[in-house]
Amino acid sequence: MLTIRRGEDRGHADHGWLDTRHTFSFADYYDPRHMGFRALRVINEDRVKPGHGFGTHGHRDMEILSYVLEGALEHKDSMGTGSIIRPGELQRMSAGTGVRHSEQNASRDDIVHFLQIWLLPQKNGITPGYEQRAFPPIEKEGKLRLVASPDGADGSVTIHSEAKMLASILAAGQRVEHAVQPGRHAWVQIVRGKAKVGGIDLTAGDGASTEDAGLLVLEGVDRAEVLVFDLA
Repeated sequence: MLTIRRGEDRGHADHGWLDTRHTFSFADYYDPRHMGFRALRVINEDRVKPGHGFGTHGHRDMEILSYVLEGALEHKDSMGTGSIIRPGELQRMSAGTGVRHSEQNASRDDIVHFLQIWLLPQKNGITPGYEQRAFPPIEKEGKLRLVASPDGADGSVTIHSEAKMLASILAAGQRVEHAVQPGRHAWVQIVRGKAKVGGIDLTAGDGASTEDAGLLVLEGVDRAEVLVFDLA
């Protein structure tokens, strides 16, 4: 059975420089019915105006992923990392024992549109770390591409969480399947476009979860980009 989380029901805040939508409780948005799903704690959809961003702040004991959809995101942290994350790239920052970082729109002209995703780690107190990899659209078109996993399989980003993240780009009528194994759970997030999940029409911003083992079928309605989280 699928449980649907409609995009329009997410938490929303418009700070002028930042337009953000929260799938789960975050910051000033609190809903005890939506505190996360298994190890998946945060899915924020952020749009940041040119010349703005998140100033230096700290995190501990969290796996933080940034998935850029449009524009460019500039990252700096207390580990000495400095990078630009662009569409098709995935950044992983393991906060572990503590890290401070900033995220800024790298453009003076265009917004940056990205997903910020937090996963609970398998254990606390690990050494902070950083990784960034590109996954070109051709690797995701008409298939589910593993982009994050505990063991870095198939060139995916390594996360210190009992979770896998897969990405797909589906043209109208294209189908992919993901087998949810016994004891596992799945969350599907529609990033762009429209898709059917288990025969249910979903659009950008919508999510769907299942705690049942079985075959999860995703089908493009129009060109859609979809993330699947396979969780313990």
